[in-house]
Amino acid sequence: MSESMEPTPSRGIAESADGRSIGQLFASVTSDLSTLMRQEVALAKAELRQSSVNAGKGIGMLVGAAVAGLLVLVFISLSLMWGLGQFMELQWSALIVVLVWALIGAALANTGQKELKRVRGVPDTTDTLSKVPNALKGQEEKNR
Repeated sequence: MSESMEPTPSRGIAESADGRSIGQLFASVTSDLSTLMRQEVALAKAELRQSSVNAGKGIGMLVGAAVAGLLVLVFISLSLMWGLGQFMELQWSALIVVLVWALIGAALANTGQKELKRVRGVPDTTDTLSKVPNALKGQEEKNR
């Protein structure tokens, strides 16, 4: 049972069924919209912070892999190459050492790429912001 919006002696044209004026209703909608936008910005910041952490981990692993690979290749490779050179020609021992470090570098790079794939961006913010226009039009059921 809905009340009609016709003016009555006790209620003027510019009042809603609950007794609030159009100005009060507009102020309420503006306040709610402002709150919604602040919450969306806070959600976006939280999502970006998490994505940055995941990206930082992945990038850190890739940088660590590069530095470790370079240092190990420089200092240990020569030692291994000369050590194996005692049992075979030096060229073959050098090739064996290069292949071992190539496998280690590939494994580290693969791990770093997996971390970078975990970066999500801001999917929750995008989803809720896409629902705002329908909510403003009073069509919240289209958001479900």
